[in-house]
This record gives sequence, structure tokens and C-alpha cells, in this order.
Amino acid sequence: MTSPRNRLVLALDVAGLPDAVTLARRLAPWFANVKVGFELYAEAGPAAFDALHEEGFRVFADLKLHDIPNTVARAARVHGRRGVEFLNFHAAGGVDMLRAGVSAFHEGARAAGHPPPVALGVTVLTSSPDTSAFETRLATCVSASCDGVVCSASEASAARDVGLRSMVPGVRLAGHATDDQARVATPSAAVAAGSTWLVIGRTVTGTDDPERAAVDVTADIERVTGGPS
Repeated sequence: MTSPRNRLVLALDVAGLPDAVTLARRLAPWFANVKVGFELYAEAGPAAFDALHEEGFRVFADLKLHDIPNTVARAARVHGRRGVEFLNFHAAGGVDMLRAGVSAFHEGARAAGHPPPVALGVTVLTSSPDTSAFETRLATCVSASCDGVVCSASEASAARDVGLRSMVPGVRLAGHATDDQARVATPSAAVAAGSTWLVIGRTVTGTDDPERAAVDVTADIERVTGGPS
């Protein structure tokens, strides 16, 4: 059984690297993984990956690569060499683009002596209520040999059924604001639905007591997993 800490991915949606590292350190007892998105990457670049690796975290580079296959492959190879554990690509880019990115990401990691990383295809953003493209994009991810997908909790079981792991954003504690997310789930519901990793942001980081919220997230997961493992 996977422990809640290994499932949880802390969204470091902050502008500065010092703030990101401070927040990650505070919440390290509950999170083994961190997400570096556009905002932090724009401010700190790859130094954010290095700093968070030095703190002992696995890093999800939430950069949603989407371009011609050659450009995506070249960028993905660099991220693989850097040791990023998770990287995502827009499935809307098509099979050829995804396949090029997935292959190059793994190739870069292998060349640098890193463990095999996880290449994720982004299906439908959780901010969108329209999921009509999900099945087509899931099939694209399978055809491109992705290791997993980014999807909402409601689609995690479909990903699992075709052998893909799932990185699930839009996770909120019961009673917390959904903000700009259209499709949300509680941590326990997301795990029960088959989600592999849960991206946790504002439901923890947007509170006055992030540590307390992290405890609550962990406890909610343990309601369906049967306790710590």
C-alpha cells in the first residue's frame, strides 16, 4: 500500500524560489513530491528543480509541453537529464508529438543515470467542465506509450483500466472553496476512484494553518486506505 505522503504532490504555485523552498520544508512531513508550475519556473528556471531535489523531494515539472515533435523531444530530453521525476505534455498535441516527448524524456534520464521517470499526458484540464475530448486523448496517451495521465478524479479509473497511472489535480477538502476548478474531489474520493498521485495546492497552501490542513488531507486519505503504511 502506498503511503499518503508518497501519493501527495505539493503545488508550489509561488513566484519566488526562497518562498517555495520554505513552504516545501514546512510541509515535508506530509509531502514527498512537489510541483513546479509556470509561475515558479518563470521566476527560477531549472534551479527550482535542483533546489527541491536537494531538499529530498521528487519533482513534477508541470510545464505542459506542446509544440512540434522535434521541439518537444529536445526540451523533454533536457528535463530528463536534469533528473525531473515527472513531466507532462498536452495530449492535444497528438500521438507523434507525445511519443517523441515520452521517448526523449526517458532517454535523457537514462543517459544521465537517473531512474526511469514518469511521462504524463494532459487529457482535459480540471478547470474545464467539458470532458468530451477525454476518451480520444486517453487513447492518444496509450498509443504514445505515456506512463500516466493528468486527469480529474472522475477519470482516474478509466486511466487505470488501460494501464496508466494518474496525476490528479482539483483535490479539495470537504467544505473548501473550489476556486477555478470545475471538477473536484476530496482526497479520500480521489484515492477511492483510483488516483495514483494527488496534486494539493490551495486547500493546504491557501489556509492560515497549512500544517493542520496537511494533517487533515492525510487523515482523509487514511479513511479509505486503512491508516498509515
